[in-house]
Amino acid sequence: MSWLQKTGFRGAMGAAAFVFALFLLAPVVALLLTSGPGEIARGLGHPIVGPALTVSLITTTVSLVIVLLGGTPLAWWVARSDGRAARWIDTLVQLPIVIPPAVSGIALLFAFGRRGIFGSLLDSAGLSVAFTGAAVVMAQVFVGAPFYVQAAAVAFRHLDRSLLAVAKTLGAQPARMFFRIALPLAAPSLIAGAAMSWARALGEFGATLMFAGNLQGKTQTLPLAIYTALESDLGAARALSVLLIVVAFALLLVLRRWPRTRVPGFLLAQDR
Repeated sequence: MSWLQKTGFRGAMGAAAFVFALFLLAPVVALLLTSGPGEIARGLGHPIVGPALTVSLITTTVSLVIVLLGGTPLAWWVARSDGRAARWIDTLVQLPIVIPPAVSGIALLFAFGRRGIFGSLLDSAGLSVAFTGAAVVMAQVFVGAPFYVQAAAVAFRHLDRSLLAVAKTLGAQPARMFFRIALPLAAPSLIAGAAMSWARALGEFGATLMFAGNLQGKTQTLPLAIYTALESDLGAARALSVLLIVVAFALLLVLRRWPRTRVPGFLLAQDR
């Protein structure tokens, strides 16, 4: 390839990259440029903002705790198992990442709704989860857990197995090896995965709307509040959108600088 051809190729690739990056950044930049500090302050003072923020903070915190308690053992089992069952489970756990959020909401409704396959069992126990705060948490766990499980499984797979083998020969029990060796070594990636899971839960819209509804002060999260505000107060919707963008950007900056993370590329963090 001649110098002229190389220059032409690089120029074409650079131009294509610039145009595509501009397309991806333009909506965010436009939102920020059209939102002055005074307008954002007034929008955040809208009556819909406070309850939605409270619901989001409470539900995402609860969902993150559930993801950590349930996802860590699952990721450990997937990472340590070589059988076909583990590979299938690992694949199926990632399914909520690629299916549409509305489908996730319908699936949750048919599983845990009043007429769902577990509906009669829940009714017999005096429980009704659809269109409640519990439904918000369940929707967030469903869509957010794969991000943590995948990150944790990758981290556990990259552990130096010789360390675990030495600990075992010295008489360490499996529980002690897990809590004293595996978890500390994998902690950076686990924290990164947990952050991505929390961010996904914070931004969840479709599954929450379908399974939990949009009840102000009860099931209305920040994304649902944006949807509602669009009908009456564009300023509030814009202010909430800017707030979520700032949170997401701050999270990305932290994860970019987070040391020694091992998570899949589509979960953002890189092997260092």
